[in-house]
Amino acid sequence: MPATAPTRERIVRAAIELADAEGLPALTMRRLATSLSTSTMALYRHVPGKGELVRLMTDAVCGEVPLGPVPADWRTGLGHGARWLRGVYTRHRWMAQAMASFTRPVASPNAMAYLEWILGVLRGTPLTPFEKLHTHLAIFAYIQGLAMADDLEERARQDTGMSDGEWMDQNEPRFDAISAGGSYPLLDALSAGADFEVDLESLFEFGLRRTLDGVAAMIDETSG
Repeated sequence: MPATAPTRERIVRAAIELADAEGLPALTMRRLATSLSTSTMALYRHVPGKGELVRLMTDAVCGEVPLGPVPADWRTGLGHGARWLRGVYTRHRWMAQAMASFTRPVASPNAMAYLEWILGVLRGTPLTPFEKLHTHLAIFAYIQGLAMADDLEERARQDTGMSDGEWMDQNEPRFDAISAGGSYPLLDALSAGADFEVDLESLFEFGLRRTLDGVAAMIDETSG
């Protein structure tokens, strides 16, 4: 076998690099074979198809950064776990598509290890198994939603060739024309006299804090 023959590890790493650069739709077995200077059939000897390849990619990126020990405080733990998962999605925007299904989750050892870690965080709380699982799923859904927004924003930048600020400068006259009649006084007051900008990272932290406040209220009710 030639020294340059692809291995499963090389295939998965090249697929991650391709998806990171161009998105999951751009990833095909033929395109991947070209990037590795090999034949498509050579890839199939290691990976049966794109579905299995994406599963391997998902497992690989979830194993890049260790979660570390489980904190004793559940709120600290859930916050750390949420930011860890947010980091995975931020480094690999295609994960928003790879992990899109809740009823058909990806069979990934590292993703399952994350869930096990989260359940360990909640182990000392009075929540029922149902409540613990749904706490995890609620936080996961929140991060997934923001990740999909991240992915769409990046595609919009690529499609238009404009930054967010450039796009807003170009479209601001349209918004001004719509609100010129005073039909939206509360919205006008919100943005008047200040640079109003939506930042997904600050939005993430705001929503995470409010979600954890809700979990705290549920724990208090259960304890009572």
